[in-house]
Parts: sequence; C-alpha cells; structure tokens
Amino acid sequence: MPRYGGATLADVLPGAASALGVPVRRSDLPVDPLDLTSALAGARRVAVLLVDGLGAELVAAHPRQAPVLNALGSPVGTLSAPCPSTTPVSLVTLGTGLPPGSHGVLGFVTEVPGEGRTLNHVHWGDDPDPLQWQAAPTVFEQATAAGVSCTVVAPHTFAGSGLTRAAYRGADYASAFSPGDLVAGMHAALRTGRRSLVYGYTAELDLTGHVRGLDSPSWRAQLGIVDRLVEQLAEGLPDDAVLLVTADHGMVDVPDDTRLDIGEEPALTDGVRLLAGEPRARYVHAEPGAADDVLAAWRAVLGHRAWVVSRAEAVESGVFGAVDPALADRIGDVVALARGSWAFTDAQQDPVGSMLAAYHGSLTPAELTIPLLAVRGRALD
Repeated sequence: MPRYGGATLADVLPGAASALGVPVRRSDLPVDPLDLTSALAGARRVAVLLVDGLGAELVAAHPRQAPVLNALGSPVGTLSAPCPSTTPVSLVTLGTGLPPGSHGVLGFVTEVPGEGRTLNHVHWGDDPDPLQWQAAPTVFEQATAAGVSCTVVAPHTFAGSGLTRAAYRGADYASAFSPGDLVAGMHAALRTGRRSLVYGYTAELDLTGHVRGLDSPSWRAQLGIVDRLVEQLAEGLPDDAVLLVTADHGMVDVPDDTRLDIGEEPALTDGVRLLAGEPRARYVHAEPGAADDVLAAWRAVLGHRAWVVSRAEAVESGVFGAVDPALADRIGDVVALARGSWAFTDAQQDPVGSMLAAYHGSLTPAELTIPLLAVRGRALD
C-alpha cells in the first residue's frame, strides 16, 4: 500500500516548496515528511524531473544502460507511486501534493458520475471543467503566491489540456519539442526569479515500454537516452540549484499467458453497466442492485489473479488515501487490481490498449516503487 504522508510521490513537491520557504498546506498530512527542507538546505532553485515509467527496480536492473542514474544518491531512498499507479493519477498527486482520494483523479479512465460516460484523463480537454473536477489547490499555486517563480516544461501537445490544468495550474507552461529542448527549457526556467521551482516531464520511456516491452533493445536504448538527458540537466545546473529525478510508476511485461480478455468471460460482463480503469487496475460499475453479484462473479473468475474488493473495502483499506465522499462514485462498485503479471484486457472496447506489451496500474513493487534521486549545484556540495 502507498504510505501517503510518509514516503510517496505526493510528498515531493510539498517538500521541495517548503525548502524554498513556501508555507505549503496539505490538509491533515505533514508538510515535509521526507525532510527535503534539510536535504535541499541552501538551494534557491529546485528542479524536479519526472520520467514517465522509470520504476526504481528498472533503474537498478540496468546499470550499464543507466550509469548516471545508478550513480546518483537519494535524499530519502525510494518512494511509492499512488494507486492506481498510472500517469494521470500520479501527475495530479505530484502537482497537488495530495493522495488520489483527495484530488479526485482516481484512474486512467473513470466514470463521470451521473452521466453514464467515461473520462480518459490523458485525452481530457475542458469537459468536465478541470477546475471543478480537480478543485484542490496545486503546490505551484501556493509557491507562486509566495513569490517563487514556477515553470512547467513539458511536451507542447499537453499545453492547455485538462490534465495540465488539473495538475500544474499556477505555473507558467513552457513547451518542449524534444529532449534537448526540455533540457534547455529547464535550465532557462531555473534562472528566473530569486527563487524558482521548475518541473519537467518526459514520456518516451513509458511509451517505448508499452509498445515494445521492457525486455527489448528499444526500451534499453531509450533508457540510455534518459540517462544522458539527466546527465545534461546536471551539467547545466545553476550553482544554487538542486535537481530531483523521480517517476510516476514502474512497469511490468505481460506475456500472452497472463492475459484475460473480459469480453470472453460472460460472468465478468453480467450485471456490468460500465467498465473503466485500465488492464491492471479495473473499475467495474454495476447495474442498479447488481453490485454484490458482480463482486462475487469477479472474485470467482479472477481468483488469485487479482485483489478484488468492493468500493467500500477499497476505500477502507487506504489504498487511495483518505477519500472525499463527494469523489467516491468515481471509483467502481468493484475494484480489481492485478497480481503478478496479469492484465484484464477488453479487446472489443479497447483493441489498441489490449495489444500492448507492458502495463502498470496495480500494487506490485515493480509498479509502485519509484526513485527519488538528487544532484546538487556546485555551491551546495
């Protein structure tokens, strides 16, 4: 289980902002449980690079492809991604400093309650309104109000998206068109203002893993490119800056013999009104009055292959952190989180997503464990 308020991705930006003198508010969570205020002491500029898909286990398993990453120290050891361990959930968790149950982006795809439709948070525009769907203030808003110059450097295609506004509002958005542009943009943003907080995002490692698999020459080559990107960022750091490198989740390869197509199992569709989530983190919304039967069927069919619980059981477990009652309906009546390398695809509804080589979203160490690495500017060594 993620330890929200202890050592998760949610704790990174609040700690970094606190180190810059920002009075961060995090509801009832401690402001800086990682003690980044001490670890970043003296820094006037902090950069956080999030590498999509860079699980801590994957870094450690590839020292030859990632010598720079493996040589970096960590101020706190590894962290946990939130649950579900998937990109939109993690990015909003990072940006708000809150668990998913508090900010409301609770899955890759979730139901829009009362409307009988789903929201894919990666393809989100302005419906529903991002400021209402995710109403919690971001760390960037709080840092900007405290006089810190805040910049997000990320792909130009994400500028103005619903997910960008939900996760990063309060920061200036600088479009990056390539890895080199990302490096240059982060370096330039770090030099703005008397204090600066800069966030950078790169997606290609995750995409390569999904399409080619983790045990592929393509993925290993892409990891080497990420390693060089981090090296370039470190080389150009201002003397009074610190670079933190983290991730949103890890990944697991899913072979053919640990895939189950939901559409080919009639017991998994009986009484189901709407299927959301993704192959390793399913939300199942039942027809009125059918929730208990659907739960029993999913438990019977999936058996050891998943942790299958009711919404109430999932909320009670703390896997999403404290869940705002107004947001709970975004979670399915039934929650199925895959064990091992299992994935529960749906070729009829999502043919492309069902053909991927690797996935994430569940609670295995390979998916949840993420790095937090640090490089300090020369004046701080």
